[in-house]
Amino acid sequence: MKSKYVKEFFFYPDIFIMSILFLVSLGFMIPHLTSLWTWLAFVIGMVAYTLVEYMTHRFLFHMKPPKNTFLLNLIKRLHYDHHATPNDLHLLFLPLWYTLPNLTIAGVVAYFVSSSLVLTNAFISGVIIFLLFYEWKHYIAHRPVQPLSPWGRWMKKVHLWHHFKNENYWYGVTNPVYDWAMGTFKEQKNVEQSKTARNLEKQDHQKMEL
Repeated sequence: MKSKYVKEFFFYPDIFIMSILFLVSLGFMIPHLTSLWTWLAFVIGMVAYTLVEYMTHRFLFHMKPPKNTFLLNLIKRLHYDHHATPNDLHLLFLPLWYTLPNLTIAGVVAYFVSSSLVLTNAFISGVIIFLLFYEWKHYIAHRPVQPLSPWGRWMKKVHLWHHFKNENYWYGVTNPVYDWAMGTFKEQKNVEQSKTARNLEKQDHQKMEL
């Protein structure tokens, strides 16, 4: 893999800032790595993000176009415009104005459940590292990069089906588990070509055959 793409990814402002936040969070977590609870909170954070990845992509990013102009512009920036121009670098990553408030909410919920700053930080560390993993997988799916592993190459192909075959399937970017569980994974040869995959403002939310 060409180093220029690694640099392009990590030095993109939103990714760079999230990477710094992860390192800071990791620094606070290191003194507590001997605790099983710290590791458990870290893993729960990662798993939680896998669910958020699917649910957000399917139900928020692919919501029916809002009638409110402000909300429509928000969702266009978050996802609609990405479908219109899938390879536009500036539309590949989640903006900080979306990510940071959601991290804050996740941290408040984690602290409410655990009553522990240590566990809350470990949970947030897990969320951030999987967010960065998600961003990386999404990035290489849309850049002229050949993933190193057969699994990575397959996931890239699956994500491109979502963009160029039918937007109503294949919502998972890092894994297909929730697609399998929720009935949104199909063999692409059995799925009809969508006329609105590149124009989500015109999507009709067709009923899927489950």
